[in-house]
Parts: sequence; C-alpha cells; structure tokens
Amino acid sequence: MSDSNTTHFTNPSTFILLGIPGMETVHVWISSPFWAMYAIAVGNFTILFIVKREPSLHGPMYYFLCMLAVTDLVLSTTIFPKMLSIFWFNSREIDFSACLTQMYFIHCFSAMESGIFAAMALDRYVAICHPLRHSTILTNPIVGKIGLAMVLRCGMLTLPYPFLARQWPYCRTNIIPQHLCLHMAVVNLACADIRVSSYYGLFVQFSVMGLDGIFIVVSYIQILRAIFSLPTKDARIKTFGTCGSHLFVILAFYTPRLFISLLYRFGQNVALNFHVLFSNVYLFMPPMLNPIIYGVRTKQIWDRLLQLFTHEGA
Repeated sequence: MSDSNTTHFTNPSTFILLGIPGMETVHVWISSPFWAMYAIAVGNFTILFIVKREPSLHGPMYYFLCMLAVTDLVLSTTIFPKMLSIFWFNSREIDFSACLTQMYFIHCFSAMESGIFAAMALDRYVAICHPLRHSTILTNPIVGKIGLAMVLRCGMLTLPYPFLARQWPYCRTNIIPQHLCLHMAVVNLACADIRVSSYYGLFVQFSVMGLDGIFIVVSYIQILRAIFSLPTKDARIKTFGTCGSHLFVILAFYTPRLFISLLYRFGQNVALNFHVLFSNVYLFMPPMLNPIIYGVRTKQIWDRLLQLFTHEGA
C-alpha cells in the first residue's frame, strides 16, 4: 500500500476498500455464500419474465412486484462486482467518484425498496378492505404514477449524500474498513465535523423508511380489522395468507436496516468485522429472499413457472 493512502490530503483520488478486516486470508472462501446469494437475486429476472409473458398477471400487485425485482437487481449489481473483485482478486482501489456513485445507488435503491413495500401494502389494503373498488382505485395509470413518485422521492432525497461526502476534507486516511461505499462509512473518515451528514442521514431514514413503516403499520391495522370481521375462521386464514409473503419480506427488509443504522451511529464498541458482515446481510438478504418468497408463495407465479418448465421439458 502506498504512502498516499495514509498521508495528508484533501480530496483523495481513490479510496481503499479493505473487504472484511481481519479476515483477508479467507476472503475467497467467504465469497462463496455471497456469490450464491447474488445468483439467487438474479432470479428476479424470472419474475419479470413470467409477469411479462402471462397476461393474467398484468395487475397492480404484479406490477409492484416487477418494480421490486428491478430495484433488487440494480441494488445487488451495484454492490456485487466490486465486492467480488476484492474477495477474489484483491482489487481494493475504487475511484473517489465511483465510490460516491456506488454510495448514491445503494442508498437510492434501498430507499426505493421501502417505497415499493409501502405501495404493496396499499395494494393489499385496497384488495382486502375495498375489494369491489380495487380495479377502479389502482388503475394502471395510478400504479405508474406511484412508481414515478417513488423514483423521484428516493432520487432527490438521496442525491445530497454524495455531495455532502465530497465536501468534507479527508486528511487522515482514505481506507474504508469494509467493501462498500456506504454513506456513514465514507464520511466517518473525514477530519471535520460531519454532524450535517449524520443528521441528514437520519432525516432521510425517517422521511423514507420511517414514514413508509408508519404507513405500512397503519395499512395492516386496517387490514387486520377487516380480516377479523370476516365470519369464518377459514375465510380469515385464507385472506391473511394473501399478506404472508409481503409481511415476511417487510421484516427481512426493515429489521436489519434499523439495526445497522444504529450500529454505525452508536455501536463504536462493536467489532468491526461484525459491522461489515451485517452490512452484507442487510443489503443482500432482501434481493435474495424476494424472488424465493414471491416465486414460491405466490401461487400464480409458481404455477406459471411450473408450466414453463413442464412445457419446455415435454
């Protein structure tokens, strides 16, 4: 490692991504499960293909599911190639601008996932609480406007991240002790008061995931009230089953994100390699789980997938 990595500078031309500190000798072996997770995440293409191919799936629920699949594909592809180059080829340098670009895409598409989950909660609310009006409330133009609003909201709110990170002086080191250019991981290297970045990060967390979470909770309170008002136990179980996949992926998405956000701000005594490993979990787990959960638990998609393979195998 050259001296320029540790000497004084104001605007580094590159950052050095360490991977998982203290576990460099086993990076190749560690990469195997993450490669498998990415391969499964690529299964989101299958969902896109099936929904496009099957006209009966051209509805709000499946359009939102396609938005989620695209978001997961972009998010995981933003992260994985550089991570693999670190683990397999020890290629640790990343251009300063490329690091800020990765930072923007990670946070933008993570926030977009949150918005899509809120939109899916809206779809479940309308389908269960106002079933006769579902097709008139969530029309294709409305679904398109919801999708556009989510893109604009997340794109604009996360845009200041790279600009804030660029303005700080980095006069101590340009070594990032992990394999991702996350916002707080980068700005924590600055030799300046970074409270603006930290507070803005918290503002975005609340404005996006906080408000989305509140909306999802309120939606499901109304959904549960409607479910428990159904006359029979079988009807209640069947109706609640339509929400099972959505609830599971919501928990898989929000729980680790809340935990990692608190870790970066208040977990100074937590082992660094635990920080890094948990960052992988919170970023890779939802893109991996979403195609599995929705592909297997959503009967319409599973049936079309089986028909596809049965037809091709015949």
